[in-house]
Amino acid sequence: MARSYRKPMMNVEKFVANEYVAACGESGVVYKFTCDAGGGVYGSVYLESNGKEGLQKTGGWGYRADTYLSEYHACGTTHEAESTDSFLNGYYVVDGGWFEEDTVTPVIVWRGPRGNNTHCTENLDMSKWETAKS
Repeated sequence: MARSYRKPMMNVEKFVANEYVAACGESGVVYKFTCDAGGGVYGSVYLESNGKEGLQKTGGWGYRADTYLSEYHACGTTHEAESTDSFLNGYYVVDGGWFEEDTVTPVIVWRGPRGNNTHCTENLDMSKWETAKS
């Protein structure tokens, strides 16, 4: 029996997406949540941006401060936000609070349909938010 040499061959196929893939949630789903953080008391909102749990208003040894976003007052409105919108972790802080540890509340921040507003909820479990199809 004669043996013959066969040159190894590699076939490469280029991936071409035929549909977009939503990066942040299921497309066509709308989240409903109430802008209620702080219960109507004026305060400030900071975004969790340094990867260290809890609010840090100033940087320390080896880390930076969380990012100040804006002043805030709960509007009390139930908003409908596309699941593909950005939902950010942050902190609501009561203005004029004497003791930071008594006045910081973890929140989820939604920047509104144009990304230029601040709406916050204290309901941190998005899996329990009411949803609808868009």
